[in-house]
Amino acid sequence: MITTRLTELLKIRHPIVQGAMAWVSWPELVSGVSNAGGLGILGAGFMTVEELRTNVRRTKELTAQPFAVNILPDNPNLDQMLDVVVNERVPVISYGIGDPKLIMQRCKPEGILCIPTVGAVRHAVKAERDGADAVIIQGTEAGGHSSHVATIVLVPEVVERLQIPVAAAGGFCDARGLTAALAMGAEGISMGTRFMLVKECPIPQSVKDRYLQSTEEETVVSGHVTGVRCRILKNKLAERFLELGEQNAPSREFMMLGVGRFRKAFIDGDPDWGSLACGQVIGRIDDIPTCQELIEGIVSGTEGLLQNLSQRCAPSLHQA
Repeated sequence: MITTRLTELLKIRHPIVQGAMAWVSWPELVSGVSNAGGLGILGAGFMTVEELRTNVRRTKELTAQPFAVNILPDNPNLDQMLDVVVNERVPVISYGIGDPKLIMQRCKPEGILCIPTVGAVRHAVKAERDGADAVIIQGTEAGGHSSHVATIVLVPEVVERLQIPVAAAGGFCDARGLTAALAMGAEGISMGTRFMLVKECPIPQSVKDRYLQSTEEETVVSGHVTGVRCRILKNKLAERFLELGEQNAPSREFMMLGVGRFRKAFIDGDPDWGSLACGQVIGRIDDIPTCQELIEGIVSGTEGLLQNLSQRCAPSLHQA
């Protein structure tokens, strides 16, 4: 078992967090991760208030372990969404772009842990100043909304500046990744792409197959999906985005088209004209385990790597 401040804060067994993914992070996946000892996050980005309530209750039926809900601060129904989170006693809330002031005001007094995902040092510092209990720092390798800076540079910088626990995201899928994150000072990892390729993830098999066939060189970053940097897999839709060129600011109508294409990928199962968000780590994934198999494998592998490193480095340290 690997215990860190993050596991103690979240009351989870393993320092592994599932990335919040709209149209992907449904109760089956969320509960699978939480039951396996990690923290599952329900992706409520495109849910209505009633859908959120239904999915929170379904998740609670499937797991007695802690889980989180991810909400966008600029959601027009934020007040009502937060009502659901508070009334249903969700223990953790996560969020990303936008002003989190209202989320903090509603959730902190209720004892709900607030954990934002950010992609820059200044945003991590602000999150701690705002009152965040922990932060997920996501490097440019990550799928979906992407930083300008590589994870290996970003994580140590953030760790040096913050007092709260930090989880690293962007490029993680296995024991080597968790070991590296711990070495950089992080107290856990967050994985999105890796959790799309588990048995409990409900995305269509046609999309899973497309991911399994992909390499680390087949992702592109475009602002035409949601209006900000977003890493997606190359397909016919991505090629269309590339033809437009980043110098052409996307229209509101086109951005809405891009957002709707996530649903086309993850619900309708269209691997050509759906937005296939994923990180560069996709090239390292070649199987579809259960959440339990994946998480236990990462943790046991990390324990072995840490022990191996200690044994390999100890003679050199003694000689010095």
